[in-house]
Amino acid sequence: MNSPDGYDHTPAGAVATDLILAVFRLNGGLLRAGDELIADLNLTSARWQVLGAIGMAGEPQPVANLARVMGLTRQAVQRVANELESEGFVAYTANPHHRRAKLVVLTERGTRTIRAAAKRQSPWINELVAGLPIRDIRCALRVARALDVRLNAEARMSSVRPAG
Repeated sequence: MNSPDGYDHTPAGAVATDLILAVFRLNGGLLRAGDELIADLNLTSARWQVLGAIGMAGEPQPVANLARVMGLTRQAVQRVANELESEGFVAYTANPHHRRAKLVVLTERGTRTIRAAAKRQSPWINELVAGLPIRDIRCALRVARALDVRLNAEARMSSVRPAG
């Protein structure tokens, strides 16, 4: 299928391109909505995302592990974690497996804040998806996960290929 950019896409490639563009737009909207939902908690969507990853990990993790789970760079997560630490949302503790890679843990303030954010998120998301068939939501989730798996597999393969 010939696209306006002059490249030939298969029908699936053309639809996937439209999907990716929609995901980019959706991401921007989610970041804006998240920022509004939790602004008075002294959070941004980025801070909320990192706090959530720490909370969902179930046990203290180094920043590199959190970044991997989140699909972000270690440096980006480190910057946000440092901000959160300076404001008392998280603390760093010694890592028995690695001297330099400290573990990140929620403080009492961080735990209270992530719970407050979650209390707001539930009614917000329920309203957002009201009227959408759950089978469609599940289908979108399956496609997003499958694309993520393929992207990560491709990234791993390209990192082990010889240059050249």
